Amino acid sequence: QVQLVESGGGLVQPGGSLRLSCAASGRTLSINAMGWYRQAPGKQLELVAGITSGGRINYADSVKGRFTISRDNAKNTVYLQMNSLKPEDTAVYYCNAEFTVVLRVDYSWGQGTQVTVSP
Repeated sequence: QVQLVESGGGLVQPGGSLRLSCAASGRTLSINAMGWYRQAPGKQLELVAGITSGGRINYADSVKGRFTISRDNAKNTVYLQMNSLKPEDTAVYYCNAEFTVVLRVDYSWGQGTQVTVSP
């Protein structure tokens, strides 16, 4: 299995920045991709950004040009740099990992970290 621990959320004013971190442990060599999802009150869970083991990256249209996903393979950590934050970015952010164990794809989730963008 893969365990994920997130950090870096908090309260920030509109236009501000935050960086989220997600540290993976366990069967990290089996990870195919990692990503960040978010869920705002009353809304569905949505993909914010993802990065594959091969380095392919994708973003939700709503965060393109403002958020950057990156990874440090030596630390088994994925980051989400969030700039120019808007009130609509307020949500609980979850780290996700897709991994393969004995030809079966499985998923792990972090505990979630709250991001609040407010004056």
